[in-house]
Amino acid sequence: MSIKRLMDLGCYRGLRHRRGLPVRGQRTKTNARTRKGPRKPIKK
Repeated sequence: MSIKRLMDLGCYRGLRHRRGLPVRGQRTKTNARTRKGPRKPIKK
């Protein structure tokens, strides 16, 4: 199944691809840095 099709359908996997988050059920609270990209600094 193509990623573009998943995104067009608006299913859960498609939404995860759109937002750049892990698709296969990994935790995102602590890990998932590869998908999220580098850490954004906290603005004061």
